Amino acid sequence: MLLAVLSRRRSLYSTRRLLEACETRGHEAIVLDPLQCSLSLARDAPMVSYRGLDGRLPDVDVVVPRIGASITEHGLAVVNQFETMGVPILNTSQAIARSRDKLHALQLLSRAGVDIPKTVMTRHPSQVHRAVELVGGPPVILKLVRGTHGIGVILAETEQAAQQVVETLFSLGMTVLVQEFVEESEGRDLRVVLVGGRLVAAMRRETPDSGPREIRSNMHRGAVGTPFDLPPEYLRAARAAGRAMRLQVAGVDLIESRSGPKVLEVNSSPGVEGIEQCTGIDVAGAVVDHAAAHARRSLGRGRAAARR
Repeated sequence: MLLAVLSRRRSLYSTRRLLEACETRGHEAIVLDPLQCSLSLARDAPMVSYRGLDGRLPDVDVVVPRIGASITEHGLAVVNQFETMGVPILNTSQAIARSRDKLHALQLLSRAGVDIPKTVMTRHPSQVHRAVELVGGPPVILKLVRGTHGIGVILAETEQAAQQVVETLFSLGMTVLVQEFVEESEGRDLRVVLVGGRLVAAMRRETPDSGPREIRSNMHRGAVGTPFDLPPEYLRAARAAGRAMRLQVAGVDLIESRSGPKVLEVNSSPGVEGIEQCTGIDVAGAVVDHAAAHARRSLGRGRAAARR
């Protein structure tokens, strides 16, 4: 089976691990930089070329997108092109796009009955006072609608601080989410990786006690991960979030509140480095196994349709 990984560089940890997992399972794998993919369209003849319009790709059996936030627009176009060509793909372009838009993602989670922190969208500084009231008063979390790796996440200790931040971001044309601050989870969250709706690995991430106050628990910002035995109610919340986003591969971030699990966000391209090193679980292998099974199911459906 030939698996294509959409990734900027084969040297990235997650990409490298996917290639290793393919090799150990007897699959072939290629890495495609989305920015090097050219898309051609004609009646019944969509095509992806690589490194120039004459560089036709081999027929791949399944595609695993690793689309970074910096190339979301073009990356989604490439994913959508493979979908148009009928190539099985883990995480569709629509599902990835939903997960990248924090407001839309929270809307989908809310509609699915998933518990999330209280959140208010604000487009103007005049709305800050009421927004802060609606989420329970200061301190509050301010988030950009689009952001990754904790970028664009700010703790405002007072309403005045929130006002100043929103005024600055509004002057730059940015939309801001004002979100409830769950004090008991400060500097701590859970990362859960689901593949095909199945729990693969879970860890708790905590920021060190020393140093300046830090609410973001991203591991590349210094957080420390420990394996976590996920309680049933947290697993149910994570699975419900993955279903709501329609993601086959999902990294679900939750916080532990006094009222139970709350979902912060759902990542469509969860990194495997931190969670593999923390838990010792072969997360990349689980993704490759699911990709191969997905390709076989799609091939079977195609043959059944041809017989009809």
